[in-house]
Amino acid sequence: MGGFGLPWGSMGGLWCSLGGCGAPRGGFGGRRSPSPPPLRSAVAPQYHARRPSSRRAPRQSSRPQGGAVLRRVPLRPAPGMHRAGGLWRRRRPGNGAALGTGAGTGPGAEADPGLVRASSPEVERRLRGLASVRRDFLNPGEAAELLRELEPVLGRRPYQFDHWDGAICGYRETERGRWGGAGRAVLGRVAAAAFPPGRPPLPLVHVLDLHPRGHVRPHVDSVKFCGCTIAGVSLLSPSVMRLVSCRAPGQWLELLLEPRSLYVLRGAARYDFTHEILQDKESFFGGRRVPRGRRLALICRNAPHDTTPEPVGDSSAFIGGTDTQPPLPQPPNKQ
Repeated sequence: MGGFGLPWGSMGGLWCSLGGCGAPRGGFGGRRSPSPPPLRSAVAPQYHARRPSSRRAPRQSSRPQGGAVLRRVPLRPAPGMHRAGGLWRRRRPGNGAALGTGAGTGPGAEADPGLVRASSPEVERRLRGLASVRRDFLNPGEAAELLRELEPVLGRRPYQFDHWDGAICGYRETERGRWGGAGRAVLGRVAAAAFPPGRPPLPLVHVLDLHPRGHVRPHVDSVKFCGCTIAGVSLLSPSVMRLVSCRAPGQWLELLLEPRSLYVLRGAARYDFTHEILQDKESFFGGRRVPRGRRLALICRNAPHDTTPEPVGDSSAFIGGTDTQPPLPQPPNKQ
């Protein structure tokens, strides 16, 4: 230590001035002086408060006395409610309009009277049960699966704006007999819900793709190629089907065909009334505007019967009403 040029006494004073020991400045052999007070922090004193303990109080057991075990029971929604945005909301009819009571889903669903309107109560009573619509016959998943199955087939075909008998404008069509799982399930429900026992639908289903500017003119399906029942599943755009009496044109009945609905025509509605799909500029259901877009329909018919009655009206208004009916255009690679 002497090598630094400082005597031992000086080093002792320097060491003690830094608070390193309690020795006096004069050296280590002298009288001890009291230790200096500890250095104070420049931090505000409130930040030196003791932190609370991180330990949590023990959780109270939710198990009641006696050893009983509680189970969480899931809540069931009330009828007519559905979950949307994390909340339970009341289910609305299609397109947000109150059109009568809901018809339910599936083959057991009843016809919805709110989707039918007639020119008079007499016409409504005459065609009750013969011309009907069932809302939400398909669920959204089935409709999406059918579209995925049909789009590759229809996408290869252009729309046609003339028909061999002038009944359809702006359309493309095909017939299909092989279906995936969703198609087989839907067509099985259609057969059970719409067709009488012993008169099943034909194996080939008529798929009609209607352009947004297309429409179906008034016609009656030919009795040579179609039996007593016509049933159609509607996809994509809503539309209005109008039935007009062949004997009295002032008597009519209208059906509102919503997406995923099923319509059924049988008996007098099939033979004595023409049916048509209204074009966009005429697409009204009562006072309500029904905008027309692209419409896809799966139409099922059963085979004609030997005792099928002849329809009433001019044969020029019927699809296939003459003996010169050309066959339905077939796809290049029929599946």
